[in-house]
Amino acid sequence: MADKNRYTDVELQEFKALIHQKLDKAREDYELLKSSITQSESNDTQDTSPTFKVLEEGAATLSKEEAGRLAQRQHKFIQHLQAALIRIENKTYGICRETGKLITKERLRAVPHATLSIEAKSRQ
Repeated sequence: MADKNRYTDVELQEFKALIHQKLDKAREDYELLKSSITQSESNDTQDTSPTFKVLEEGAATLSKEEAGRLAQRQHKFIQHLQAALIRIENKTYGICRETGKLITKERLRAVPHATLSIEAKSRQ
């Protein structure tokens, strides 16, 4: 693998399939988070009696804030996966942006949007 400077087209297609699978799941999770923020399908404080409404509103606000943060992280993850697909099309996927060496397949399977090898990441 030392003399290899990029992954083969077959290997890139394997990674592409993995990324598409993760992208579908990430988009599904993102939509769930968005719907929890907008309360499109929930039984929120509108269904509770006035006695518990104040407590419920506080908990709902915290829950919305957390869901908002998670949605932002999920959106960023989706963007990273989409960028990885572009690198696959450009045939630059799996090449460390610091060392220029191939990122191991094990790392790419675990973190398919990785742009740094373990070696470069540990230096940071």
